[in-house]
Amino acid sequence: MTTLTLSYLSVHYHQRLALHRINLQVHAGEVLALVGPNGAGKSTLIRAVSGVTPASGGMIQLDQMDVLKMNPTERAKRIAVVPQAVHLPEAFTVAEIVIMGRTPHLPLWGGESQHDCAVAWDAMRRTEVEALADRRVDEISGGERQRAVIARALAQEPRVLLLDEATAHLDLKHQVGVLELVRSLAREHQLAVLATLHDLNQAALYADRVALLANGELSAVGTPDEVLTPSYLSAAYGLPVHVIPHPTYGTPLVLPDGRK
Repeated sequence: MTTLTLSYLSVHYHQRLALHRINLQVHAGEVLALVGPNGAGKSTLIRAVSGVTPASGGMIQLDQMDVLKMNPTERAKRIAVVPQAVHLPEAFTVAEIVIMGRTPHLPLWGGESQHDCAVAWDAMRRTEVEALADRRVDEISGGERQRAVIARALAQEPRVLLLDEATAHLDLKHQVGVLELVRSLAREHQLAVLATLHDLNQAALYADRVALLANGELSAVGTPDEVLTPSYLSAAYGLPVHVIPHPTYGTPLVLPDGRK
């Protein structure tokens, strides 16, 4: 079973310490939500795992493989990223966007094979955008675009899926749709999913475990019940909060006390 392991991972921006000795595991079939205030290091962690930002210390392993020593193509075959906001070429169709996910698997001077097309089509089917295959991306909604981007990531056939505030610019309906999709993909295809989220209540509903970052350090890791507590959250966000059971699901419901 796939396990992504971060061991004492540190990242510096110029002379500033952005992440300090992070120890974290993400297992196949689970969604781990990375939460914390702005500037806590959530996106930095995603960029370090994806190779965009170099680590200054520690290790990143995928099972027994050293991720930090992989070249970009090797990494892209195993780790896919869905960013917060992505610019898609408007003249391209959804199918053309999704087939781009096969790029790491293509020979240097070769085009897509029948297998590549089949993998891309399966990714569109799983994300329910196959009916949009011939539509240009400037003709579809924001939620449909995000599903197409997730389909492109799935076409890479990754073992790890990273999402960096992937629901940030979507309305509530499409936020829920993307989070439901990601959770089902983790379960059905045994993906290890690491997702940064600002909405703590969405993290409580859709994540198996939660990792709380504050000032570049890991404050707590565990189930939503273990991490989304008044003491942890008040310390991390600098704001008193109340946490009560969700009236329907029983998950933690976080209510900030901002009246003062």
